[in-house]
Amino acid sequence: MRLPQLTSDRPFLTDGGLETTLVFHDGIDLPEFAAFPLLDSDEGVEALRRYYAAYLDIAEHHALGIVLDTPTWRASLDWGARLGYDAARLADVNRRAVEFVDRLASARSLPHTVLNGVMGPRGDGYQVGATMSATEAATYHALQARALAAAGADMISALTMTYTAEAIGIVRAASAVDRPVVISFTVETDGRLPSGQPLGDAVHEVDDATDNGAAYFMINCAHPTHFAEIIDAQPSWAARVSGIRANASRLSHDELDAATELDRGDIAELARLYQRLHAQLDLHVVGGCCGTDHEHVAAIAAALTGPTTGGARP
Repeated sequence: MRLPQLTSDRPFLTDGGLETTLVFHDGIDLPEFAAFPLLDSDEGVEALRRYYAAYLDIAEHHALGIVLDTPTWRASLDWGARLGYDAARLADVNRRAVEFVDRLASARSLPHTVLNGVMGPRGDGYQVGATMSATEAATYHALQARALAAAGADMISALTMTYTAEAIGIVRAASAVDRPVVISFTVETDGRLPSGQPLGDAVHEVDDATDNGAAYFMINCAHPTHFAEIIDAQPSWAARVSGIRANASRLSHDELDAATELDRGDIAELARLYQRLHAQLDLHVVGGCCGTDHEHVAAIAAALTGPTTGGARP
């Protein structure tokens, strides 16, 4: 499957920081920072619907396609077990997550909607703890990949990857269910993965191990200033990076972990930095990560598309 975002001459949007928005803006408690259990209550479903509606509004306003994420970043075996979900319940909630975003998309008039089954790391998205081999990672993530594919996800994305072996395993798990897969790496303030590996080396390692199995790569959960220098050097591997989901804050991951208040950063500055990144990387997918909300994504969309075709600004 050739993903439409890779052939479009206009960027596709994604959403922002789902979990930080729900916690800090909406006052919703998310045990284990997991949003997927909200699908199990009417109130939770309504909170998710409101959240996604803001981004669908922006995409409609600018006549842009959208990569519409499922709220399943934590919906894997270990995280699910901590929240009382066995394998069967996890498979079910992953399927229902795809059906949920599909219903939202079906009610809109957008150039393109790509249903994106989101997966996250087995461990923490900010630091490397216990690690797996690529084979172990493929086995661990297989249940979620199967459930997302069976429900009709157009693609699978692995967000906040902190080391390459797990990313390789996820590419293999997605390939086994015949879904395009995107790998999005977390980077620290020095532009390296939490494992210490340079970003370019990580991209090459995943590509070499999977025969270029990822549709493309992304960078997320970092402020653009954390990786600007390595992009400025115009490395050859940068052509494989087609998406950015940046943090609003310039803080390090350790500082963000310790923060008790949300740092929304400088929205106008973030939009300008996306303009620069778009010129350097020819970005196909843009959105936000920790601390960003619909206002950040609206500013980014306006910066990258210029004047709109009319209608009220979200």
